[in-house]
Amino acid sequence: MNDAMYHPRMSSRSSYTPWKGLWLGLGYFLLWLLLWPTEQPYWMLPYGLRFGALLLAPLRLWPWLIGAEFAATALITVAQHAPLGWMGFVLGELPEPIVVMGCLWLIRRAQLHVSMRDPEDVSRLLLTAAFTVAATTVTDAALLTVIHATPSSALLMKALGQDLLGNYVGILLVVPLLIMLFRAHMSSRALANLLMDGLLVMLPSLAILLLLASHAPPQPQFARILSLAPVLFFAFRHGWRGAGLAMLVSNLGMTLVDHFSGRPAPDATGQLFLAVAGTGALMLGSATDALRRSSERVAEQNVYLAAVNRRLDQLARQLRDAARGNLQAEESQRRHMAAELHDELGQNLTAIHTHLKLAQSRLAHAGMEDIGTSISTILQHMRKALHRLLDDLRPAVLDEFGLMRALDEGPIRDLLTTAGMDYRTELHGDPRLLDEDTRTAIYRLVQESATNAVKHAQAARFHLRLRIGERQGGALALLDIRDDGVGLPTRMPRGGRGLQGMRDRVTSLGGLFRLRPETQGVHFRILLRSSNASQFTPRM
Repeated sequence: MNDAMYHPRMSSRSSYTPWKGLWLGLGYFLLWLLLWPTEQPYWMLPYGLRFGALLLAPLRLWPWLIGAEFAATALITVAQHAPLGWMGFVLGELPEPIVVMGCLWLIRRAQLHVSMRDPEDVSRLLLTAAFTVAATTVTDAALLTVIHATPSSALLMKALGQDLLGNYVGILLVVPLLIMLFRAHMSSRALANLLMDGLLVMLPSLAILLLLASHAPPQPQFARILSLAPVLFFAFRHGWRGAGLAMLVSNLGMTLVDHFSGRPAPDATGQLFLAVAGTGALMLGSATDALRRSSERVAEQNVYLAAVNRRLDQLARQLRDAARGNLQAEESQRRHMAAELHDELGQNLTAIHTHLKLAQSRLAHAGMEDIGTSISTILQHMRKALHRLLDDLRPAVLDEFGLMRALDEGPIRDLLTTAGMDYRTELHGDPRLLDEDTRTAIYRLVQESATNAVKHAQAARFHLRLRIGERQGGALALLDIRDDGVGLPTRMPRGGRGLQGMRDRVTSLGGLFRLRPETQGVHFRILLRSSNASQFTPRM
């Protein structure tokens, strides 16, 4: 439904012309004449027309509406040959419109928003209607007391009941239709659905109700109670618009049946049921509209969030691809640097050591054997340092022996054993399921953890557990690393990038990194995914 028309279309004063007021007054005059024959003791549709027109029209058009009402009422009075003079006509017809205008003027001063969009709006509108009807009833009671010097209490209560109930029923039946026509237009699709349901549901229901109403009592009373069923259906299906139209159509149909069958109009009990049921139906319809709009907003928000999530996933993939590319470039650079150091510096150190051995006898004859020994010791330290540097840049053991053997027997064990730590491993699965980047990342993560444990943890044990398997067409590697050292400091040292580097490496591969709280030591749990499983079939 198109709810953009709920807000009043306030035209500027420059667009107002007397012709506009004249045409409005003429239309109001004709509607008043059309609704006047329907007036009954507890059924006053003209009052609803007056209330709705004054509620929706600008203040500058009120004189045209009241003038048209007086003209129509005078014409009806003359046509009925009512024995009232001009003074009696004015006293009988003038106070009620003035009271309605005064009440609505006060309500407008209170910034009433004319709408049935939400249950709160409907409740405020119905409270305004009840306040106006009560004020009108009090005025009519005062006039009745003035006209009849000593009116009987029965006559006074009957008149008050007729005014209260009849005026409220008139507002209940007419005002929703006016708001729908002038303030809350329906979309073409909603109107088509409403007409289709009217043909499929309302017409058969109305035919059954009219058939019951045409029989002798108590069937007409049953028909009025059963008329609530289509009203509730249309309230659930089409909101307050459907409830208002269904209520108006069904009650007009039964009123016409009562008129043509010669039966008296329904008493106060029947109209009271209509007032209560109609009020509840409008509230229910408005709540249905509000719930439907809320569901639509939630659906739109879900669509928007889904699009945002897709965009975030795309950005995350791009970031992971970029980070993975950086890691690949870094590993390639490490490999290149390791090869250059091995070929150049390693060969030069070997050449120096060879020449030193050749010159050892001459140094001994010259009494400089200690110098040769010192140079040889320095060369050994340099070769060990170079070996460690090459392992850091690109561990040859990873390429020569594979991931499992490199973790179990390689430089990591040598590092931890030299530091006096007990190194335990539990390695399961086939590392060939993983791609090269993932295998390298696993080795680097364990290497960084072991280095941190040696430098900072003061630990006695270092435990590594690795499980590799397949799930849903991809390979998974679960890495569990823990030590029994002093744990992480409360404040990380300045310049320390070990832990953050591990996180970045895992994130770049789309994995999960978790630092689990422990009473003693550090415990890492890392999950890495690889898409290499479908490209490798283990040999049986």
